[in-house]
Amino acid sequence: MTSPILVTGGTGTLGRLVVPLLREAGRDVRVLSRRRRDAADGIEFMTGDLATGEGIEPAVAGIETIVHCAGSSKGDEEKARNLVRAAARAGTPHLVYISVVGADRIPVVSGADRAMFGYFAAKLAAERVVADSGLPWTTLRATQFHDLLLMTARQLAKLPVIPAPAGFRFQPVDAGEVAARLVELTLGKPAGLVADMGGPRAYGVGDLIRGYLRASNRHRLIVPVWLPGKAARAVRAGANLALEQAVGHRTWEDFLAERVPGAARAQAGSGP
Repeated sequence: MTSPILVTGGTGTLGRLVVPLLREAGRDVRVLSRRRRDAADGIEFMTGDLATGEGIEPAVAGIETIVHCAGSSKGDEEKARNLVRAAARAGTPHLVYISVVGADRIPVVSGADRAMFGYFAAKLAAERVVADSGLPWTTLRATQFHDLLLMTARQLAKLPVIPAPAGFRFQPVDAGEVAARLVELTLGKPAGLVADMGGPRAYGVGDLIRGYLRASNRHRLIVPVWLPGKAARAVRAGANLALEQAVGHRTWEDFLAERVPGAARAQAGSGP
């Protein structure tokens, strides 16, 4: 019998897409969750907390592959360390980790850097924990998901005037496409750091926001804002992009057409 695959963050933006794909591939899945849930359709839920380490050892028992999708704005390094410790005591499972493009290229040195780009530093620190774990591992770096940029655009649209970081570009990628790639890697052999994965196009921040405003039939003034610091300088230089790995297919416009009511009509009305 094949052991189940453990997925951390299995109810989050990426994990909830990874889990059914693993089931479609014929694998049983164990999900580590902070809340108790009932098992269903080949999916077992284990209660645990990566931040404290509570419940991780029972979750990794008998596991040969772990997909580490759990992530947050802080604490990723310690969560990865707690997972690795428990996994190493349980055996030598293949550890598959999802990180972010630019984690190794965006310097986070000052307080301003950390306030705005601490996520990149946390991901890099977690990457190093995985790579130094002594376990077989695979790490995939992806650009920002459409879902995150949509959440940000919605929050900014509540303001009468929207500040947009000058010179910043993002290359949004579809979470479903990243999930499919992550499952492919999970079912394969440990590969270390694999090629980055980016969406099909890079957009200026203002263009992303204007796309959302058109889709939601809103009008706001967008004002460019120059951000200080080494991290911001690196982002202006494109350190967060994977232009040579623009392997995603779903564009920002495609995503908005499906997720924002009226977006398809707005696109049709803005033709050539």
